[in-house]
Order: sequence, then structure tokens, then C-alpha cells
Amino acid sequence: MSDYNIRGYKDSDYETARELFSAGMNEYVPPVCIHVLKQPWVLFVLTCMFLCLLVSSKSLILPVLAVTLALALGRQLLGYCWSMYIDHCLKEDLRDISKTYMQSEGSYFWVAEADEIVVGTVAAKPSDEKREELVLKRMSVRKDFRGLGIGKALSREVLSFARQNGYRSVILNTLMVQHEAQRMYESVGFKKYIEFVLPTVYGKLINFTISKYRYDILPGS
Repeated sequence: MSDYNIRGYKDSDYETARELFSAGMNEYVPPVCIHVLKQPWVLFVLTCMFLCLLVSSKSLILPVLAVTLALALGRQLLGYCWSMYIDHCLKEDLRDISKTYMQSEGSYFWVAEADEIVVGTVAAKPSDEKREELVLKRMSVRKDFRGLGIGKALSREVLSFARQNGYRSVILNTLMVQHEAQRMYESVGFKKYIEFVLPTVYGKLINFTISKYRYDILPGS
């Protein structure tokens, strides 16, 4: 088991931190594809396509190839959309990590280091909705360093920061495919308080569900 330590972000961590975020988010492309494939309307369309081609061509090869092609194109489209989301994040708060988190009041960015390599990240910034609410963001742990408690340790750093700075609660968002992350947050003490489908045409079409979690900080804790 590798030892690790958690420290504040430094400018020399910039590229690694961004790469960790990108790699972590890209892991969700296959689960998202499976989630979309399970939607009733998708299964209905694929079934109709298969049966129509089977009846019209009287051959099994054509409908199988057509469905396979449709699945491949859908996979590419989802991958492209996901890449656009990652690029958007990299151009927003992760474009200048020091300015966004280290130089802004009430915000911070931590990294977990093992074997002199950054293997995890997490960030926190004040909520835009409530003054005494802190938002946990950009949690990511390198795949080969998971299971060592790094994610929990990073979460606790955010909770400690919240207590020290007078926040009343810490909130975060998870996606419907982030089951492992949800279990980790729940083990630390976060509780799900709302779940909703992304209110866009794309979100409603694929039932893109977001779960919001909160950790309430008791006075004097």
C-alpha cells in the first residue's frame, strides 16, 4: 500500500491536475453509453430498425450490421458530447486553477501526492446560491490508487476547511453513473437530498440524472 499526503495546490501541479480530471471523466463514457442504451425509446427504435430490415431484406446479416452501425455511431456521438463537456470544464474553473481557487476568498484546491506524483485532486468554492454553503468540486483519484482511502481523505479536507471558515454545509453533485463516488461520499457522511433530470432536451431524452448531496456542519463540531 502506497503512502500519500494531501497538500495545497501548486502551479507545478497544473498539467497533472487537468489530466487527472480528464482521465477520470473519460472513464464514464462506457457507463453513460450503457445507460442510454437502456432507455425504453432507444430499445424501441433499435428493435423496430432490426425487425423492419429483417422483414424487408429477409436476411439476418443486414439488420445486424445496421444495428451495429447505429450503436457505433451513437457511441461516437456520446463520446464527442462528453469531450465537449470536459473541454468546457478545462476552459472554465480549471483554466487558471490558482486564480479560481487559491487566490479567491473561501476557495481552495488540494492534491493528494504519492511517490512524489499527484494522484488525486479536490476543490472547494463558495456556493452561488447560499452564503454559508461550500461546494465540493473536481474530485478525482487516479485509477490505480483507488481503494486506499484517498477520496475519503480529500473529502475530509474539504469538510475541515468548511468548519474552519464558518460554512454551515458542504454540497456536491454526482451523475447517475457515479455509483462508486456516491458510496464513498455517503461513507464520509454526505446525504442525498435531491435528485433531478437535467432540464434540457438532451438531458430529458437520455434521462440524465443528477444527485445532489449535502453534509451539514453542526455548530461546535
